[in-house]
Amino acid sequence: MNHPIRNFDLGQRQERPGRLVRAIRYGLALGLLATGANLAQAQSAPAPSTTSEKAAIDEGLTWHGITLYGIVDLGLQYDTHGAPFSDYYPAGSADIVQKNSRQSVTGLTPSNLSQSRVGLQGAEPLGVGDLTGIFRVETFFNPQSGDISDALKSLVQNNGRALNVQTTNLDSSIAGQAFQQSFVGFSSPTYGTLTFGRQNTVLADGIYKYDPQGASQAFSLIGLSGTTAGGGDTEDRRLDSSLKYVAQFSNVHVGAEYKFNGSRGSASTASEFSVGYEMAGASIDAYYTHINDAVSAAALSAAQVAELPGLGFSPSNSLAATISDNTTFAVMGMYGFGPVKLFAGYEHIRFENPSDPIEPGFDNIGGYKLAFVNNTAFPNDKILQVYWAGAKYNVGKLELTAAYYGYRQNSYADGANTGCTTTKASSCSGTETAVSISGVYHFTKRFDAYAGAMYTTVEDGLANAYLTRNDIDPTIGVRFRF
Repeated sequence: MNHPIRNFDLGQRQERPGRLVRAIRYGLALGLLATGANLAQAQSAPAPSTTSEKAAIDEGLTWHGITLYGIVDLGLQYDTHGAPFSDYYPAGSADIVQKNSRQSVTGLTPSNLSQSRVGLQGAEPLGVGDLTGIFRVETFFNPQSGDISDALKSLVQNNGRALNVQTTNLDSSIAGQAFQQSFVGFSSPTYGTLTFGRQNTVLADGIYKYDPQGASQAFSLIGLSGTTAGGGDTEDRRLDSSLKYVAQFSNVHVGAEYKFNGSRGSASTASEFSVGYEMAGASIDAYYTHINDAVSAAALSAAQVAELPGLGFSPSNSLAATISDNTTFAVMGMYGFGPVKLFAGYEHIRFENPSDPIEPGFDNIGGYKLAFVNNTAFPNDKILQVYWAGAKYNVGKLELTAAYYGYRQNSYADGANTGCTTTKASSCSGTETAVSISGVYHFTKRFDAYAGAMYTTVEDGLANAYLTRNDIDPTIGVRFRF
């Protein structure tokens, strides 16, 4: 997810001094919403570029503190090894090599640089010190098809299909909800921002900030794959029923978030914390997250589809899932000098069997049912290490970026596969590597053109059951922000 442009119509508020004062206060409040809350990021839903964040407030779509904003991002992509594109999966194509990648594919793909969306946000000074009331509601869509983005629908459409006939399908936190973000709260430049509802996580905000490709779906492994931003599983990139606090005190910034489960106990709860420091063009942040009953959803096998009638589930909204308790530690940093900005990050994720298992029939995000669940996938703790580095160079209206990403998984297999380092099981040790380059030309502050490509490859356990092991996704496109 992302920081849309904040527009503010000062021209209509210059008739009376009192209204002008209120207009300025609204503008400041909206700025707080952008920088203090740091709230709009995506997988699976990448964010607008740094240039868009700094766009000047101008005559636009704000009235009495309520702003209409949006992004439409659409491009043309060629995949050397992919699957037929999806009308519902937020990125359209897989962008990186997947198990069902098998053939060259060309077509229109949505949201390559930034997640296409439309939203409303608002800010209202409360007359109590510098406190402001804020809200945001935001819908994600796929402009090539006109459909609401729904990754879990892309999974359901492939229930019972063999890999060699599947279309693009991947899990995500984007599951056809009317609003991908929906929150309300308070903001103060003195005390920070406190929000309640469905919103991006503290960790996802960090990924957007410290990913050289800005969590782009077409050009970033950690932008397309929500594993990193979700603290292990992409469905946790955004959290329902969460309370989030972020603040900056001089050079120090902090963040915390907690997800309630609506009942007693720790099942399906989540906790996230961050602390960071900025000085002389440099910024560094450390993160800790713990997620109970994290869900990794997948399409059903043909055998599972055959069992559904006897279990009382429908193939139109049923999925399989692996459940785990995930703990993440991460550190990320960047340093800017002149037109150059350098980025680096490291994340350590531990997956273990859930302390409070989920039963079949669990109601997952988007109203989908988990008909088959695996609560014992990790006989030993799975450790996934994620690392990346990159650089961004700005020259005039042109922004050039190069980045490197890697995943490294330990062998967490048991029995005969203990310590394995081959493709014979997905629990063997393995690696995934990605390298990308991109260029964005900012014709105006609202309209951009872009081009780039990402190469991905998988080895050993992370290549288990893959039809092919690499992919390149050359992509060109345009983006309009309002």
